[in-house]
Amino acid sequence: MTSRLETPGASRDAAPARGAWAARWRVAARLARRQVRRTLPSSLLIGALMMLPIATMTAYTVVAASTIATPAEQVATELGRTQAWIGVRGLPGNGLWQAPTQPEFFGYPATMREGPEGERVEDPTTLLPDDVESIEVVEANVRVATPDGVTSIQAWTGHTWDPRFAGRFDVIDGRSPTGPDEMMATPAALSRLGLLIGDTVELADPARSLTVTGTMSAAVLPSDVPALFLPASVEVRGEPKWYLPEHELSWEEVEELNEHGVVAFSRAVALDPPDMSGTDAEGARVDYWSSRWSIFMMLGAASLFSAYVVVMLAGAAFAVSARRQQRALAVAASVGASASDLRRIVLLQGTTLGIAAGAVGAVVGIGAGAAVLAVVDNGSTAQFPGLHLPWEMVLAIVALAVLVGTASAAVPAHTVARSDVLSALRGARRPQRARPSHPIWGSVLVVVGLAVTIAAAVALTVIDPSIAWDSPLRTAPPYGVIIGPIVVQLGVVLSGRWLLWTTARLFSRIGLSARLASRDAAANASRSVPAFGAIGATVFIGVFALSGVAMQNGQSARNWYYQAPVGSMAITYVPTGTGGEYTPLSEHEIDEAGAAALDLAAASGSRRIAVVERQPEPWSADADDMPSASVRALALLPDEYLIDSDRSFMTGSQDPSDPISVIDADEIETALGVRLTSAQLAAYRDGAAISADPRFVTGQTLEISAWTWAQAVDGALPSNIWRESPAMPAWEPPLWTERLPAISLDLPLQPVLVAISPQTADRLGITTAPRLVIAGFDTAVPLDMRDRLGAQAETLSTSSWTLTAGWEDGPPDDTLWMAPIIAAVATLVLGASAVALSLARFERRPDDATVSAVGGSDGLRRRIGFWQGLIIAGFGTLTGAVAGILPPLGIAMQSGGMLLASDIPWTVLVALAVALPLAIAVVSWLVTPRRPELTRRTVIT
Repeated sequence: MTSRLETPGASRDAAPARGAWAARWRVAARLARRQVRRTLPSSLLIGALMMLPIATMTAYTVVAASTIATPAEQVATELGRTQAWIGVRGLPGNGLWQAPTQPEFFGYPATMREGPEGERVEDPTTLLPDDVESIEVVEANVRVATPDGVTSIQAWTGHTWDPRFAGRFDVIDGRSPTGPDEMMATPAALSRLGLLIGDTVELADPARSLTVTGTMSAAVLPSDVPALFLPASVEVRGEPKWYLPEHELSWEEVEELNEHGVVAFSRAVALDPPDMSGTDAEGARVDYWSSRWSIFMMLGAASLFSAYVVVMLAGAAFAVSARRQQRALAVAASVGASASDLRRIVLLQGTTLGIAAGAVGAVVGIGAGAAVLAVVDNGSTAQFPGLHLPWEMVLAIVALAVLVGTASAAVPAHTVARSDVLSALRGARRPQRARPSHPIWGSVLVVVGLAVTIAAAVALTVIDPSIAWDSPLRTAPPYGVIIGPIVVQLGVVLSGRWLLWTTARLFSRIGLSARLASRDAAANASRSVPAFGAIGATVFIGVFALSGVAMQNGQSARNWYYQAPVGSMAITYVPTGTGGEYTPLSEHEIDEAGAAALDLAAASGSRRIAVVERQPEPWSADADDMPSASVRALALLPDEYLIDSDRSFMTGSQDPSDPISVIDADEIETALGVRLTSAQLAAYRDGAAISADPRFVTGQTLEISAWTWAQAVDGALPSNIWRESPAMPAWEPPLWTERLPAISLDLPLQPVLVAISPQTADRLGITTAPRLVIAGFDTAVPLDMRDRLGAQAETLSTSSWTLTAGWEDGPPDDTLWMAPIIAAVATLVLGASAVALSLARFERRPDDATVSAVGGSDGLRRRIGFWQGLIIAGFGTLTGAVAGILPPLGIAMQSGGMLLASDIPWTVLVALAVALPLAIAVVSWLVTPRRPELTRRTVIT
C-alpha cells in the first residue's frame, strides 16, 4: 500500500523538477546571449573563425552540386523536347546491353568468350513502327576555309533547328534554313570565320558553299566554341543518331533494340530508370550517393581539418573570454548558481556563436557559390546545368558549426565550473598548473605514433608477395603511415604546457624580453597550446602535400615521355585507325606523310628542322617484303644493365628495344637539342655513333648486331631490357656484330637513344623510314601559333594517315603547384598566429601596465611580442613539419623505389619552417603595442 501511495507523489514531484531544470537552461541561455553581446569584439572574432570555413565549405558544396545534372536537366540537354534517340553501337543477336541512363555505357555479356559476329543494322528506324517520325542527326568535324587557311570545326548535320530540339539546340537569331544550301552557326563560329548572317561558308571537305541564315546554340558546347549546323544533304563521317520527336520508348522497347545492336536514350526511362542490380550495367548506376560521393569525401576531409583548427583557435579565444567574465560568473555563483549552471552559461555561448556563424556562413557561402558559378559558367549545360542548393548538405554544415562552437567552449566551461568563487570575487586568478599526467600521456602518444609509423612503413617492404591484395596486411600499412604522425602531433599538443614550461626555463637565460614572453606563454597555456596546435596541423598538411606531390612529380619527370628536345615541336604521322584496326603505311603513303610533316614544320617558321628515321616495327613488318640484304640491327646494351624478367620495367621516350635512329649530320644538333663540337660532327660523318645513354658505350665503342627480319618478327633477338631467361623465347646468334666508334652524351631529355648517319646505315644494310620530324625554336612559341599549327595538322591528315603536332615543354614546373600550397599554408599560419598573438596582447594588458609602471619601455614590450610570436609559431611549424614529413618518408619506403625521398624539396621545407616563425615574430615586433592603462597598476615608491 505504501508503494502505491508514494508513486503518484513521485510523479507530482517530477513535473516541478523538470520545470526547474528547463528554467535553469533558459536562464543560462539568456545569460549566454547577453555575454555574447557584451563582449562583442571577441564574439565577432570567434564567430569569424567559425564562419569562414563554413562559408568556404558551403560555397564548394553549391558549386560542386551545380555541376551534377538532375535527371530532368540531363534529359533536356540530351533530347530537348524530343522523346528519345537511338543509335547503332553493336551487332545484332550477340546480347548487347546498355545502362538505362548512360546509353554510351554498353557492352556484351561478361560470359562471352569470342568476339561478336554479324552485320550492323544500317537504319535502326526500321525496327520501330512504320508511323514513328524520326530526325537523323550526325555529329562530326568538317574542314572550313577561314581567312588564315583551312581549319576543323565541330558540326551537326540534320534538321537541328526543329523547334522540338529546343533545350538541346536553340535558335538565337535569324531564321531557320529552308533549302539544301542553307545552314546555321554559333555566334562564336561566325566570329572565328569572320562572317555575318547572310554570308557564305566555304566547306573544304566536303566541298560545299552554304549560306548562313541565322545563329544557334548547342547545350553541350560552351558559348565560345565554334560549331556549325548543316543540312542533312551534307555528308560527313560520324555516328548518326535518330531522334524520335513523339514516340516514347519504354525500357522493354529499349531492351528489344539492344538485341539488334541498337542503344537508346529515352526520356521515360531516364526519369524513371529500372533497377539494374546484379546485371552487367550495374557499374554505370548513378544515384544520389554515388554522384555526390566525391563531394562527401572532400567535405569530410575539410570538416575534420576545419573542426580541429577552429576548436583550437576558438577554444583559446573562449578561454580568454571565460577568464574575463570570471568575476561575473562568480557573482552568479554567489547568488545560487551551481557549477553546472556556470558550465552551461559558457557552453551555451559557444552554441550561440556556432548557430550565428553557421547561419551567416551558409548565407555567405551560398552567395559566394552563386557568384563563382556566374563567373565560370561557360554556357554549357553539360558542365553547369544550373544552380543547385543541396539543403541537406548545407544543414549538415550548419550543424557542424554548432558542434564546433559548443566543443570550443567545452574546456573553458569545465575550467570555469571548477574556479574558486571567493578568489574570483576578489579579482584574483589562480595560476594555471600543469598536470603531471598530461606530459606522460603525451609522451606515450608520441612513442605510439612513431611506432605505428615505422611499423607501417616497414610492413610492405617485408610482406610476403603471395598475400592477397585485399588482405588487411596490405591495406592497413598505407593508413598507418598517415595515422601514426597524427597521433605524434596529438601527443605533442597534449604535452604542450610542459614543453612551454621547459622552454621558459631555457629562454630565461637569453634576456628579459624572452624570459617574460616565454613565461607568459607557459602561464597561459590554455591559449598558447591550442594556437601552436592549430599552426602545427596546418603545417602538417602543407608539408605532407608538398612532399607527396614532389615525389609524384619526381617520378613523372623520370618517366616523362619526351616527344622531342624541350622547346621543340615534334610532328608524327601514324596510320589512321578504322574500327580499331591499323594498317601499316605503304612506302608511298610514308613519303606523302613525311612531305606533309615537312610542310607543317616549314609553316611554323622554324629554320632548324630534323627528320628522324627508324627501322620498321617488327610487328608491322613483312619479312618477305623486306630487301634481301636488309637486316634488323640493334645497338646492344651491356648485360650488366639488363634486368631480370620477373621485375617490372618502365621507360620514357627512349626505347632500348628500338634504340637506333638515323639522322643526317646537318640535322643531328636539332634532333638532340644540343650543340656538338666540330670534332664530334666530323667523327659522326665518318661513321661514329652518338649515344645519348652512356651505358651503351664500352671502351669508347658501341656494339651493333644484326638479325634477319624473319628472326625479328619471331622475337628471336635480345630485347635490350631483360636478361635471357628459360621462360622467354631463345635468342638466335646475330648475323654479324660490329663495334662503332662512340660519342657518349648524357641526354635523357629527348627521344633519340643511339644515332647514326644515313651513310653509316647504308653501309650496315639498315633499312629505315621517316618516323618523326622535329622543329627547333630559339624562343617560346605563342599559344595562338600552337593552336593554328595543331589545326593545320588536322587539316593535312588524310583517311590513310594522321598528322599530329606535339609541343615538348618538359615535365610541369614545380613552381606551378608549390606556390599555391605554400601560399595557402602561409595564409592559414599567419591567420592562426594573428589570432593567438592578438589574444595574448589583449590578455596581457594588465601585465603591460605593470611592466610600464616599473619602467619598462615600448621597445621591451615590442621585444616581448617578437619572442611570443617566435615561440608560438616556432612550436607549431616545428611540430607540424616533423610530423608532416613522416608520411611521405613512409610512403617512399613502401613504394619499392618508385617514389624517392630525395625528390622531397628539403630546402623549401626548411625555409618554410624557419621563415614563417621569423616572419610572424618580425610582424609582431613591428606592430606597435597599445598604450598601457597605467591607472590599473599603482607603483609604491
